[in-house]
Amino acid sequence: MKHIELEALLWADPTAIKLLEAVAKVGPKGAYIGAGFLRNRVWDSFYEDGRNYPEADIDIIYFCAEDDSAEADYACEAELNAYMPGYDWQVRNQARMHHFHGYEPFISLEDGLRHWAETATTISVQLIEGNLDFVAPFGFGDLMNHILRITPTMKSRDPEGFQARLDKKGWLKRWPELKVITR
Repeated sequence: MKHIELEALLWADPTAIKLLEAVAKVGPKGAYIGAGFLRNRVWDSFYEDGRNYPEADIDIIYFCAEDDSAEADYACEAELNAYMPGYDWQVRNQARMHHFHGYEPFISLEDGLRHWAETATTISVQLIEGNLDFVAPFGFGDLMNHILRITPTMKSRDPEGFQARLDKKGWLKRWPELKVITR
């Protein structure tokens, strides 16, 4: 699947577009949807049955160093819930997420994404002025080639956590042809 096919996959998914529109309208300034939002849609499309599991949570990410309080994130979640109820909106300002694992402060959204666990999960998308804009600090290759690869940060800090995460999430059951690379 090429990058253009990723865009086509999203444009053909009315739920995905409604979620992106909601974030563009009432989400934090500059917010993207990340984590499983793209990964699940792309990898499910590789299987004949289309998989099409229901949304788990909707991970909204943004970067605002001026107000990195958890309360600001919770207020954004409340706005999204009021605007589009029925989804588990999880808003996280990447400017404060370094605290959870003892990293140096992140300098940008992309810097925050580089510290996530898997390369395919770091890809995020936003709808801006009728176009899809992506942030992909490790590129699109792993997502498009059905590869789950540990990020360099996770590999150096918590490789056992990667395996525990893989087991807990049940990804090999959902996507039995998934290629897992831990080195």
